[in-house]
Amino acid sequence: QVQLVESGGGLVQPGGSLRLSCAASIRILTIYRMGWYREAPGKQRELVAAITSGGSTNYADSVKGRFTISRDYTKNTVYLQMNSLKPEDTAVYYCNANYARMYWGQGTQVTVSS
Repeated sequence: QVQLVESGGGLVQPGGSLRLSCAASIRILTIYRMGWYREAPGKQRELVAAITSGGSTNYADSVKGRFTISRDYTKNTVYLQMNSLKPEDTAVYYCNANYARMYWGQGTQVTVSS
């Protein structure tokens, strides 16, 4: 069983930055892959960024060059640094862990608006 707790969402103006955090209840090095997904109203949930236990990362084309996924082993936490935010980044962001099966956090709202 893996519990994931997200934090860091909020309201930000276009061009601004936010950092999301996802704290896991187990050692993240034992998790095959962790990622961030987002779900906007009326749209399907989509992968934003992911990182494997080996350190490989991948990003959605729409966020490449703007978002960075990283992790801190000592805190069992994965981060998503989001820069140059756009209104189309508005969504609920979910942390995900692939550990035998998929685990999800409760989600955190990110709203980009002036």
